Amino acid sequence: MSAQQQQGSANADGTAAAAPQKPFQTKLVLLGEAAVGKSSVVLRFVQNDFQENKEPTIGAAFLTQKCRLEDRLIKFEIWDTAGQERFHSLAPMYYRNAQASAVIYDVTKASSFEKAKSWVKELQRQANPNIVIALVGNKIDLLNESSSSASASGGADDADDEDDADDTATETNEGAASSSAAAASGADLRAVPKDEAEAYAKEAGLLFFETSAKTGEGVVEVFTEIAKKIPIDLHLARTAAAAATGASAGSRQASGNQANNGVDLNNNANGQGRGQACNC
Repeated sequence: MSAQQQQGSANADGTAAAAPQKPFQTKLVLLGEAAVGKSSVVLRFVQNDFQENKEPTIGAAFLTQKCRLEDRLIKFEIWDTAGQERFHSLAPMYYRNAQASAVIYDVTKASSFEKAKSWVKELQRQANPNIVIALVGNKIDLLNESSSSASASGGADDADDEDDADDTATETNEGAASSSAAAASGADLRAVPKDEAEAYAKEAGLLFFETSAKTGEGVVEVFTEIAKKIPIDLHLARTAAAAATGASAGSRQASGNQANNGVDLNNNANGQGRGQACNC
């Protein structure tokens, strides 16, 4: 054994080195309407990056990323599917045998939430019965940006009012109303109420998150919580059972072939057939 191999077998203090933890491969599919930010969410998770003007996904894209928990190491094999309707028929090919799915919608677009519900129903009807599904409301940064812009505008108006010594009580009240409207502007942009989406997710047995692929808010949490919910022991047991069944079937087939191809030496015991030549 080489010195390098010996170092790999033991630590410096002489104790045995722990074997590297083998990752559990987990197929995860991203579903959702076009332009809700599916590709941006997975890009933020895998590369911690955001591209302002990202090209639409054609067909599907494949990425991988590991997620380490206290008791397990998950290797996500992520299929980022196209959201255009013409690619819908391809979706079953990607979510077949998937252990997890993130169904994404845009919090500023109500129709994308309805589409997300449709995807959830399809997954629950046709996908792996133990699939872990997360409902993800993306683009919450748009709510914050709208609120910040309106607040800044309201603040400038208030400063102008302070410079005017002749402000009346009515104008002061109008300024307060303007500030309240500015604070509510982010809520006005929101088309899918958080409590409504959260209630639906709870009723349907889904994980629920709101994220911003642009800022990264909530993105890692989505995949971390999915990883925690993956029933690894169940999947490993099923894989082992399938392998055992396959091995048993192969053994029976081999035994059958051996029986069919066996030679009965008694056929020539009485000298019958000695005149037949071998064609080897």
